Amino acid sequence: MGDFEGIEFGLIPEERYDDVIHHLRNNFFADEPLNHAVSLCRPGEPHAELEEHSLTTLRDGLSQMAVHTDTDQIIGVALNGIQRPGDIATAQAKLKTMADMKFRQIFDLLYGVNKRLDLFKLHGVDRIFECRILSVDKRFRSRGLARELLKRSEITARESGFKVFKEDATGLFSQRVAESLGLKTVCQIRYSDYTAEGTGEVVFKTPSPHDTLKIMVKVLQ
Repeated sequence: MGDFEGIEFGLIPEERYDDVIHHLRNNFFADEPLNHAVSLCRPGEPHAELEEHSLTTLRDGLSQMAVHTDTDQIIGVALNGIQRPGDIATAQAKLKTMADMKFRQIFDLLYGVNKRLDLFKLHGVDRIFECRILSVDKRFRSRGLARELLKRSEITARESGFKVFKEDATGLFSQRVAESLGLKTVCQIRYSDYTAEGTGEVVFKTPSPHDTLKIMVKVLQ
């Protein structure tokens, strides 16, 4: 159970996209375990590729926000997008053209794992509901906001007719939230086992207690 007095939830409208990016710059971009491991950016800083990834997801119209009613400030988001067959191959090709090597390292891992899994074929679907970013303002953590945002995302997925609900959970806390809502781990990779080709060096030295990437899925229908 969470303490949600003074907090409203809802789908994120287009006029709040800039507010979402502001929230992510201050609460997610630098802190997410893989981003943190490669020092992708500093707190509060913009990051062009991450922001384009976020905006592309927002435009699918499935993302959830938590708003502090007294200040009208966004204090939590679940950025949800639609994944279709072929999207990963297209994204991998685009990734090769990007100059930001740290960003490329992160998404090489995420895209590579997802492509090998082929959840479309496994579940006989042509689209997957994907929670790509789950973020809560530092001042409002430990209240159950992340769980409520993910729960509402699942409701949106069901109402929109999706069969498969998925999250690439890169940190322990998001993994625990997903598990509490019945998502099952279909693939996991320990970061200490993911090494650079040729050198054998660990690519992502993530901060404790975030030691594993988990691809987590819930079948809705």
